[in-house]
Amino acid sequence: MNINKILIAAATLFGTNTLIAQHQPIQPFQGKVGKTLDESTQWWPEKVKAKKDAPNVLWILLDDAGFGSSSAFGGLVETPNFEALANNGLRYTNFHTTGICSPTRAALLTGRNHHKVAMGHHAELGIGEPGYLGEIPLEAGTVAEIFRENGYNTFALGKWHGIQPAQQSLNGPFNRYPTGRGFEQFYGFYGGATDQWHPQLSDGINEINIEPNTKHLNELLADKAISYIANQKSTDPEKPFFVYYATGATHSPHHVAKEWSDKYKGKFDKGWDWYRQEVFKRQTVLGLLQKGTVLPPRQAGVQDWNSLSADEKKVYARFMENYAGFLAYTDHEIGRVVDFLKRSDLLDNTLIFLIIGDNGGSKEGTYSGSLGIGERNTAGSNVPFLLENLDKIGTEKSNPNYPLGWSQACNTPFRYWKSDANSEGATHNPLIVHWPNGIKEKGGIRTQYSHVSDILPTTVELAKVSVPEIINGYPQWPIQGTSFAFSFNDGKAPTRHHVQYYELHGGRSIYKDGWKASVYHPRNYSGDTASTDPNFNPRPFSQDKWELYNLNEDWNEINDLASKNPEKLKELQDLFDSEAKNNNVYPLHSYQEGLAKPVIKPKTVILEGVSQKIQVNIGKGAVTITASIETSNKTDEGVIFANGGLLGGSSLYIKDGKLQYILNNGLEEKILTASKPINIGKNTIKLEYTDSKSIILFLNGEKVAEETNINRGKYLNSISSEGISVGKDLNSPVTKSYPWPFAFKGKVTKIVIEQSVQ
Repeated sequence: MNINKILIAAATLFGTNTLIAQHQPIQPFQGKVGKTLDESTQWWPEKVKAKKDAPNVLWILLDDAGFGSSSAFGGLVETPNFEALANNGLRYTNFHTTGICSPTRAALLTGRNHHKVAMGHHAELGIGEPGYLGEIPLEAGTVAEIFRENGYNTFALGKWHGIQPAQQSLNGPFNRYPTGRGFEQFYGFYGGATDQWHPQLSDGINEINIEPNTKHLNELLADKAISYIANQKSTDPEKPFFVYYATGATHSPHHVAKEWSDKYKGKFDKGWDWYRQEVFKRQTVLGLLQKGTVLPPRQAGVQDWNSLSADEKKVYARFMENYAGFLAYTDHEIGRVVDFLKRSDLLDNTLIFLIIGDNGGSKEGTYSGSLGIGERNTAGSNVPFLLENLDKIGTEKSNPNYPLGWSQACNTPFRYWKSDANSEGATHNPLIVHWPNGIKEKGGIRTQYSHVSDILPTTVELAKVSVPEIINGYPQWPIQGTSFAFSFNDGKAPTRHHVQYYELHGGRSIYKDGWKASVYHPRNYSGDTASTDPNFNPRPFSQDKWELYNLNEDWNEINDLASKNPEKLKELQDLFDSEAKNNNVYPLHSYQEGLAKPVIKPKTVILEGVSQKIQVNIGKGAVTITASIETSNKTDEGVIFANGGLLGGSSLYIKDGKLQYILNNGLEEKILTASKPINIGKNTIKLEYTDSKSIILFLNGEKVAEETNINRGKYLNSISSEGISVGKDLNSPVTKSYPWPFAFKGKVTKIVIEQSVQ
């Protein structure tokens, strides 16, 4: 649409009193202008106000939590605050997500299918196709853009995961940041995960450094949520708020204080097979399962718990104790926010949607779990190594994720796990809705089929807000989700969401009125083995095998009916094809197919005065880092530059009059100490990473230290993930041997990174 058509459309909409989001044209003056105030009648333009008694809205979204993890849905992890919300509200047992992070968030925030809004995979895994660009179109307005224009204050906290990495820079563009998509304030992180002890956070569009930090991310987010609401209600008590509260929990790293994980000591010693059976019993008693549901067999690759060695059981049980503490602690901090609403007399008229997981339990922990530190645990299968470092699990010196056996257990009663879009184990998540002023039945169970894209239209209907047809001059695409507000006070009302497709890196399924056809497609493939190795060739889609399930009778996909009912299978295959074409799902591609290679610049120059971390992609060739500094006296010390953190990275600094370069792989620290002192005045320091696994330190043209036989990956790769900070060690410190952020007392005039591009 050209600009003239947009202006005509806007004028037409204004003339018919249709709300135009984020658009405040000058209104015709309705007062009187005289030569003096005595001869004039003042008038102020009317401001948009929310409807009287409009509910506050709180969306809470957890990460990587399966259907059977929380006690609110039969799990063995105690979540009393979730239970309280469910017991005084509604449990939705047939609610679905997209199966993975970014797509679920895109569908939630826009009320549209994830491929339709260009988020067919993670934002950072976008390819040059309409359904996978990794940036939500401005024609797909967000819930915040809608509610702000209806007189609400809008806040977002926690995980965003909806911006391409190329846009996460000091100079933007910022129109797809939370504050560019309708949220007046944002406090959180932009990637898929962050360190829970030393998070990389932003306030609005600006990165902030909170170190030395003493609080867990869960506590920081709860504090900020309470602060947002308290400030807003203290300023304008009649104005409602919309808060999007997306925790980093329980995505890895599974960080939590020992006091929480120790509450579960010994409680999982009987293993994941026992856990699944116990949770299945609880879910049956609670009435959460469809009649006739049976527990599926253990997933292929997951070992019989009783066949494990004593050491394996000890290690794997501790991983689950740690995860349970993490989830329980998350419940505790969310409970603080809910308690604040209650104490402030706001809870009864606050519409809360609590989604326990943007997908099923994580599959990234491998079959034996992972600590994510050190060079001896790269495959995540070294049980002696894990046993030796058992006390590190959950601490700031770990990056832990639990074994796949616990992932399936936390997904009880379903098969598969996160990212397998063909299965309920990836897409079937708990939903709790709490609103005392609007829900008559307390503790009710709702079985209507629903999807994450339905949350927005449901909230819009219940809050009685108007959906703009134009936002910021962009004509809006239709909302695709289906409101399930009708089910709030009618548990027997029939489902209104009849068709829903799913797709993720080639795995796909289609649902229609209780029937489901699905295809499992491995991330990467070699022979008959699924693998995460990007060098494997993807399995041809022609080799994928379709399955067929009647979910009305077989809720968790145990009995494949494809061979018995080929007509129904063909009907659903054709329906998937139609939905795929309408929602930009094609072209199908495997996990890493089509990804552009990262741009490796032969030379990167970072100038003095940089206050945030700068991301630099590092290739496989030789790398030289040159720092130009100035000192005014012998006591000048501090960090010249640092990248990474406690889990891996490096730092160049001066301490006790000595130039030092520390290498940390997350487990061990190596220090190169210069054999000559720093000059007062100008100095040039050069680090040479060679292809032969060695690093040489030069000071003013002279070789002053060398380290050989190193694996440079842990020291350099973090530049592209966390970025490089200049003049101080921001966020997670590379080492605690200095008082971070350990700001340099001299001047860093320039950092130059040169590399051979291969």
